[in-house]
Amino acid sequence: MHFISEELENYAAFHSENEPELLKALNRETHQKILQPRMLSGHFQGRVLSLISKLVNPKNILEIGTYTGYATLCLAEGLQKDGELDTIDVNEELVDFQRKYFDLSAYKNQIHQHLGSALDIIPKLNKKFDLVFIDADKENYINYFNMIVPMMNNGGIILSDNVLWSGKVLEPVKPNDKSTKVLLEYNKILKDDPRIETVLLPIRDGLTVSRVI
Repeated sequence: MHFISEELENYAAFHSENEPELLKALNRETHQKILQPRMLSGHFQGRVLSLISKLVNPKNILEIGTYTGYATLCLAEGLQKDGELDTIDVNEELVDFQRKYFDLSAYKNQIHQHLGSALDIIPKLNKKFDLVFIDADKENYINYFNMIVPMMNNGGIILSDNVLWSGKVLEPVKPNDKSTKVLLEYNKILKDDPRIETVLLPIRDGLTVSRVI
């Protein structure tokens, strides 16, 4: 769903920072070879993620949901020189694809891949995070959030993707649509939780920026 016209989206992208060449290649190969390429963050949202990361200048980043690694590389652009990015995904088939592009980047030694359930992996990381990007199975968004908040440094940023869910958040919810039900509850939690301050941005499929107080 386009929340603004495709022409305006293209205008916004054209008047934003250019897409780096490595990410252009990743974008192209994802569309050629990988199922559901719509899941890719893409040029405009990628530059948003990059700029937020550069503003935060994080020592530690956590990404829940790697897919082909496009957003991972965007977020890595803001890392401190000795910073680290932990990224988690359940899809074993994408690990080598991700690593190929990570190794071609300037951040190859700073990006750590984790394969498996994020709910199992996150407690073992034993880190305090400055920036977190949640972009995985929607049914666990609330679980991820509750697990992550105590692991955040003060002033840290939590980014949540797909929070408008193709506009389904405004439609009658079908009885078997658990993802939309969870996202509706999740959006309310982010608005009301006193531990954070939040703004929901209508970028692509909705991106929430929450600052830990």
